[in-house]
This record gives sequence, structure tokens and C-alpha cells, in this order.
Amino acid sequence: MRTGVSPTDVMVTGMGFCLPGGSRPVFTADDVWEVASQGRSCLAHDDVYYGAVDLSRSMFDTRLPDVPPTFSRHYTNAHRFGLVSLVEACADAGLDFRAGDLTRAAVLAGRGGVDANVEPYMAVLTADPLTTSPEEAMEIFVRGQQGLTPSDVSLVQGALLRSTGPCFTVSCGCASSAVQLGNARRLVSDGVVDLAVVSGVDLFGLDVILNVQRLLRSAQGAYDTVRVEGMPELLPSFDRLMRPYDRRADCVNHGEGAATLILESRAHADARGARAHGRVLAHAMTRDGLTNPLASDDSGSSLVDAVRLSLGDRWDLAQVPYVHGGSDGDVVVTAFEANAIRRLYGPDSGVLVTSQEACFGHNGAPAGCVGVALSLLMMQRHLVCPTANCEEPAEGLPFDPVPGTSGRPLDFDYALTCNYQIGGTKSVILVGSPDAV
Repeated sequence: MRTGVSPTDVMVTGMGFCLPGGSRPVFTADDVWEVASQGRSCLAHDDVYYGAVDLSRSMFDTRLPDVPPTFSRHYTNAHRFGLVSLVEACADAGLDFRAGDLTRAAVLAGRGGVDANVEPYMAVLTADPLTTSPEEAMEIFVRGQQGLTPSDVSLVQGALLRSTGPCFTVSCGCASSAVQLGNARRLVSDGVVDLAVVSGVDLFGLDVILNVQRLLRSAQGAYDTVRVEGMPELLPSFDRLMRPYDRRADCVNHGEGAATLILESRAHADARGARAHGRVLAHAMTRDGLTNPLASDDSGSSLVDAVRLSLGDRWDLAQVPYVHGGSDGDVVVTAFEANAIRRLYGPDSGVLVTSQEACFGHNGAPAGCVGVALSLLMMQRHLVCPTANCEEPAEGLPFDPVPGTSGRPLDFDYALTCNYQIGGTKSVILVGSPDAV
């Protein structure tokens, strides 16, 4: 056996997406790379900036022509996005779900928002049993069973694959799929399963965002009366472009979509001759420990702890020249990331830290899968993607955010990728090239 590798190493063998892409959605690793490597923003502007997935019926039917209409006509966009990204990941991995290649796979989903679950819930809640026909009642029942809980995506994915393996959903905000990647890594490395499918899927309803924007404008006056030192002058806004690590950063732009990764043991991947994008080596999660459920400690201490836990005794920070940051344009995120990097690497290390959230919008649960996928693609192609929409880096950053629209050449075998949940949760994944020691 090759030195430094193990048959239980956890390999990433498939990537699939259903993300905003401008004229058409982003589906493949090459599609994602075309956008991210140029720092291109796929956000549309209509009162607010938003990353919308324009998935047509024909795009869905081409990939899944044989789903029984009894179920498919009740799919929400969360179902559709998650299923499309799953099918694309299977194709990338060379797995045929119709032939039963994934019947023993673990099916793990990450979900942060509940926007897609509201309509099915309300349909059940407001249905009048006295005036609803039996046929209509059955339609409402199927729609509700499939769509009114956060386990909606894993439910239909598991059925598509006819999986008999573990199947569950984690809701941990924007760290949801990152946490599931950690769970999948443990299931595979412990020998519970040889194969795991991890999807992050979320929607942030545009109608809700527009009303939040109106409410924030109305609340500004009250906010000004209670603002204390250390709080920003303005409440967040969605009508300007998000600019991670930029001196003008003052807002977040939301989006929607899905990302799916397929994880396998090295033995299973080698036995079927699969190509590996890289490895998921470790995962760690910490929390700031604050009593305020909406706050984060900007010292970065818990992020430092999560990084050190992920490295353990086997890896050294000197082996990691790139960090995929979780900045969404929120200055609080930039603050605790900057402080953590300063404590870990020193004040002038030159380590590269970039974020591609402004390419597709801050889409919540998919962020963990997207971060791992992009980190591995950068490793493969020896190029660190720029931070989208970062043109004038903020003063005092202890890292290089790679501003502009051109990437930075870099040969590297290890990367850290970070995701966060409101309330101070920090998730860190260590990834590596297929055969790095």
C-alpha cells in the first residue's frame, strides 16, 4: 500500500450542484470553477441582490424523467434542487443509482431554512375536511408528508436511491452540510458504510427578504436610539452588493440552491476504479459560549480552538497555506476570522484566505459542501480563486484575500474550510489531496 494512505481514508469522488449561474444554473464542478476562478458574481438585482436558481421543468425532467408524478408534482424547489445536485454528483462519481450502486449508502442532508416547508404546512393547516374531496385530501397529504418538515430533501433522496443505509437531516444553519460531512466521514472511516451522500439545500424566500428589507428601514430609527459603542451604524441591508473582506463591506446577499458531495472509503473507490477529487481528513466544531443567541465573539477564540481540534496531533498548521473562509460580507465574521488567523498564523503570514460566497449568494446549508468542493478544485488546479466582489481589501487584514478577478497560483495539499452558524457556532473541516501524507 502507498505510504501514508489507508483503505478507510475518506475520499470525495463526486460533486454535483444546483446553484445560481446567471443565464443557466451551475450543475458541475467545471461550471462552479468557471464562475469561482474568475470571481464572477451570479447575483441578480431586483430591489435587492439575490442568487436565484432558474431551474426549468425540462432541466429537471432531463435528469429525472422517471420519478412517479404522484410524488414529483408535489416537489418544492428544495426537493428539486437537492435531487438535481444528487444526480449530478452521481454522474461525476461514475455511480448509477438506477442500477443500485447506492442502495447501501448513507443519505445525509443539511437544512438551515424552512422557507420551502411553509406552503405544504399551510396547505394542511388551512384545509377544510368538510369541503375537501377525497382526491384533494390525498394530494394535500402527500404534499405535506414530503414537504412540511426539514427532513424533506433526505426523504426524497433516500427514496430515489432506494437506500437502506443511515438517513438523517441536520439543521445547524449555515454550517449544516459541513456538520454532515463530518458525520459522513465518521460513518465511512468507522466502517458503518462504504459510501455516503451529503447534500446541503436551502432557499431564502425573496418575498421574505424584501419584507425584511422594508422592516429594517423602518427599524433604523429605533436602532439608532439603542445603539452602543461597537455596534455598526447601520442595520444590515440587502440592496447593495456583498463584499467579503472589502473595506466597503456592509451587507449580505442571500441565495438558494444545493450542493452534493459523495464520500467513499478508499478501498471502495479503488475497487471500482473511481477518480478521487481529494479527502475529508477531519472535522471539528466549537461554540463561543455566549448567552446571546444572536451574537458572536469577535476575538476568534472558538475558531482557533476548532482549527486546532481539526489538526489534532497528526497535522501542522505550517502544512496549510490556504483557508477557505466563511465570510458573507458581514463585518463581524471578518473580524473574528481576522483575529483567529492572526493568532494562528501571526500578523503578517501572507496565508491566503478567500471566500466565494458573493459568486452565488449566501445560501445557508449548501455552504459547507461548496467550500469543500472549491477547496479541492483549487488544490487540483493549483490556483486559489479570488474573493468575489473584493476589490479594496479592508485595512489590517492579517491574510491575503486575493482581491480582484484573477486567482493566485499555489501548489498545496491541505486546506481548511470554515462555516459558521448564527449564535457563535464554528465548524472547520481539514481537506487534503488524494495521496497527501
